[in-house]
Amino acid sequence: MQQHLRIGEMASRTGRSIHTIRWYETQGLIPDVVRDGGGRRVYSEHHIRWLDLMERLRCTGMSITQMREYTALARQGRATLEQRRALLAGHQVRVRDNITRWTEALALIEAKVEFYDEWMANGERPASSRISAWPESRTWLGRPSNRKSLTCASVVVAVPARPARCPYIPSAHAIARPPCG
Repeated sequence: MQQHLRIGEMASRTGRSIHTIRWYETQGLIPDVVRDGGGRRVYSEHHIRWLDLMERLRCTGMSITQMREYTALARQGRATLEQRRALLAGHQVRVRDNITRWTEALALIEAKVEFYDEWMANGERPASSRISAWPESRTWLGRPSNRKSLTCASVVVAVPARPARCPYIPSAHAIARPPCG
């Protein structure tokens, strides 16, 4: 039996705000939402799973345009399986590439934390040879134009200009996007 959910129940079940759910719907990212006789939205378990997918795609950097394209393809059914797979496979490659970059950035941050730990423990600035061995990079996530560079000792670290919360990566930040519930 299909469970019918109102928007407040959907918000409660998903942990997203009503505003966020409405935003996703107006962007065409939640397909086939019906309304009851009073004009209220009626959601199902399918919509809960779909919203979770959309937020994960968004959190991993998929553009709203690509998410709309994916949603439109999914609405067309089985005939678009190949196109949907290709779109997700391309995104998968970009996500893996970003994970590699984030892992490298994390290693640099960990080295800097150790550098400061050593400095504070010994009272003297340690030799920065292990830090300065890192390659200088002004591109981060492949988008240098949207980044500010921070110079720390002999290391250049690029950071996002406007980070936003990503609910699937604790204490991490994703590229800023519209409302995140």
